Amino acid sequence: MVKLLLLALAAALLVVSAPRAAVPEYTYKVVKVYPHDRTAFTEGLFYLKGFLYESTGEPGRSGIRRENLETGEIVQSRSIAPQYFGEGIVNWKDRLFELTWKSHIGFVYDLSTFTPFASFSYPGEGWALTADDHRLIMSDGTPVLRFIDPETIKETGRVTVTDEGRPVENLNELEYVKGEVFANIWRTNKIARIDPKTGRVKGWIDLTGLMPGAPPPDETDSVLNGIAYDAEHDRLFVTGKMWPALFEIKLLPKLAAHPHPILRAHG
Repeated sequence: MVKLLLLALAAALLVVSAPRAAVPEYTYKVVKVYPHDRTAFTEGLFYLKGFLYESTGEPGRSGIRRENLETGEIVQSRSIAPQYFGEGIVNWKDRLFELTWKSHIGFVYDLSTFTPFASFSYPGEGWALTADDHRLIMSDGTPVLRFIDPETIKETGRVTVTDEGRPVENLNELEYVKGEVFANIWRTNKIARIDPKTGRVKGWIDLTGLMPGAPPPDETDSVLNGIAYDAEHDRLFVTGKMWPALFEIKLLPKLAAHPHPILRAHG
């Protein structure tokens, strides 16, 4: 009996002391570079049926726009009142939802015409929006993701995002990709891959060096911010605030190289 107890204790100690698997890290390969409005203070981004939809921030310059992916041309736009600082956007059926930063108010537009037809309120700050098949998912700059019913615009739940048990602050622009929430981390070159059921970070994407010549993210507001996913063609797009380019990328294991041959062709 004593021998059995000792064996059980040894097995338990092995389980406790076994190192946890490291969170996977990814780098990137640039597939294609597209033009992007270098004056756009990008807050929200998504792809739909051949077009990019983008929201921009800053008082007096905030708005929403539909853009030609290939040319960067703005084909439709709408400004919001100058007292509002525009933040994240997402589409739901025939509607477009937009957040504002500190005004505690969001707006709902007709997706085709950008005609506003409703507003809604929420506590705290508004940073970004995405959606799965059933609900809107919102970030507010904290480690929390909120879940919103798109029909009632009521909060239905929350989850705290953690990396190996530690809360992850500054969750910014969001995109729902194959069952995960991708989140820019404000003023870093990192994107977190989050399990929306548990809040656990399943992987980190390091986009350091993506925008040649960009200053360190802690020294500028022109930072990585903007993720869009084309589910039909499995294309992932990223950009940043006031960046002159939008990048289509493929994710690679962290040890892989990420050359920029396309950038030379585009000057």
